[in-house]
Amino acid sequence: MSAMVLGRAGEPLALESRPIPKPGNHELLLEVAACGVCRTDLHVADGDIHGPLPIVPGHEIVGRVIEIGPEAGDFAIGDRVGVPWLGGTCGHCFFCLGGQENLCDAPTFTGFSRDGGFATHVVADSRYCFRLPESFGDVEAAPLLCAGLIGYRALKLADNAERLGFYGFGAAAHILAQLAVWQGRRVFAFTKSGDQKGQEFARSLGCEWAGSSNENAPEELDAAIIFAPVGPLVPLALKRVRKGGRVVCAGIHMSDIPGFPYEDLWGERSILSVANLTRTDGIEFLELAGKAPIRTQTTVFPLSKANEALDRLRRGELEGAAVLLP
Repeated sequence: MSAMVLGRAGEPLALESRPIPKPGNHELLLEVAACGVCRTDLHVADGDIHGPLPIVPGHEIVGRVIEIGPEAGDFAIGDRVGVPWLGGTCGHCFFCLGGQENLCDAPTFTGFSRDGGFATHVVADSRYCFRLPESFGDVEAAPLLCAGLIGYRALKLADNAERLGFYGFGAAAHILAQLAVWQGRRVFAFTKSGDQKGQEFARSLGCEWAGSSNENAPEELDAAIIFAPVGPLVPLALKRVRKGGRVVCAGIHMSDIPGFPYEDLWGERSILSVANLTRTDGIEFLELAGKAPIRTQTTVFPLSKANEALDRLRRGELEGAAVLLP
């Protein structure tokens, strides 16, 4: 098999040839059909978050089963499956037993603590894999597996907000905007100053208004979801939500949040973060994705060009999501 491997944070990934692994008891061996490139992959590559190295990044994996472990009974050879960020949990800590497996004390994460999908083959725990809506092709389905799933969890934490502000209009926001509009919500998109192309993209997907993050939306927001890893956006968003409103931080990493006056938080406003996902989130979201008129916008790169895809993501040059093809 071939894999793009991160040997040291801050250095380019290297193309390596490796033996094809064997699946363990509950595992599946997949031939990778497509793998999305997520901002979390960028945080791993840049050393913003730290895990074991070397590692094969990639956690938006669409693959087909070519070998099955002895206790992986829910799938058959040839099945198409999706592999998300959450690669495994302990099943017995306080959080797992309380229905919060996304907060597990001893989790494994695809492309971070176990090898991921920037490769031609990958092994995944069948208990954490998903069946994918048939309405999506392999490339189109890949971004659903993190940009979609984590975005959906953020949307759930925004509760029943009708007026939603999205800060950062990348892979996650472009999926969630379509879902939110389909649900009858009103979406206001905030982008980097001067990003006219991004604002036009947001409006084309049904956003009611689009402007820069230092502008005020035409109305107070019921909730804001921050997808960009930019801490100073938190106080800005807090000023724009109504009393009782929420600011949801959707990323795994964010720069420091600057100080702000208590007056901006007062009125029972709240700030909360999203951590990982549960399998229930995945099942719910993928069922909705199969019903809603969601179409993912992608830019395709060959596996060997993974560094180029990461660079373009780092520079903010992608509209929608990047996807690698083996």
